[in-house]
Amino acid sequence: MQTIQYIPFPIRPYNGSYKDLLQKIQTHGEDNQHTSGSHTRSIFGHTMTFNLEEGIPVITERDIVSGERSIFKQSLGELFAFLNGARTQKELESFGCYWWKPWLTKKKCEKRGLREGDMGPGAYGPAWTQFPMPDGGHYNQWDAVIDQIAYRPYLKTHVITPFIPYFYMRSDTEQQKVVVTPCHGFLNIHINVYKRELTLIHVQRSQDVPVGGGANLIQYGVLSLMLSQVTGYKARRLVYVILDAHYYPEKQEEDVKKLLATPTGKFASILLDPEVKRVQDFRLEHVTISDYHPQAPRRIIKTEV
Repeated sequence: MQTIQYIPFPIRPYNGSYKDLLQKIQTHGEDNQHTSGSHTRSIFGHTMTFNLEEGIPVITERDIVSGERSIFKQSLGELFAFLNGARTQKELESFGCYWWKPWLTKKKCEKRGLREGDMGPGAYGPAWTQFPMPDGGHYNQWDAVIDQIAYRPYLKTHVITPFIPYFYMRSDTEQQKVVVTPCHGFLNIHINVYKRELTLIHVQRSQDVPVGGGANLIQYGVLSLMLSQVTGYKARRLVYVILDAHYYPEKQEEDVKKLLATPTGKFASILLDPEVKRVQDFRLEHVTISDYHPQAPRRIIKTEV
């Protein structure tokens, strides 16, 4: 089974979805208070749909592929780590993801009753692979949903959630047990049995678009290919929903202007090692990118992941 058949690069359409989102926030966003004390400019309930035959959404408004610790490599390292249940800085780094360190300091972790370097039991990895059961056991959502697709692909319940509410609620009586409440990672995998096609629907709670937007799009574009490979259904679309898409005007307004002034490029091609048969077994060396032509250098903006 062929995971995907890309439109040849010379006739591949340009895709301005990322810039359209930034422009929409800048023009129509609402200002609101952020938990850090600063304020955000946000829009709510934004949806982008990507035909994956036109390329995987690796943004070209700045170079996010070049470099030993590029956004491309670290975003995939994070994804692979979470698929394997990672919750500590040490575990994340073993998969090639280093950007969590500023959030996993001793001070930030102790505030949540955690050890330095520990994201907590409500983080992505534990939620995806060790979801708490009523009997005290744990549930691996990924093993369960892959099995369900194999036996009943037509079901509408191929759902993965990163949210365990009693670990992230905060009030006078509840203490948060996760350093950062998961922002992304709520998924519905839709299978068209007749066409033998797969659509991944991703819902993101919150996104800092100039900083994290490019990374998250890579993760779920590549995850679409991974799911296609392990289930046998051709990757068709990525439907990407952001509940709160925002940036921070006080420190990112110039960054947004630079990104909006950059020409729009075409999306890249990504191929996977066909020998990998489980989503948990993918690593950076199993992912190859080509046809990537950034329109600006990585350092076009000041804020970085």
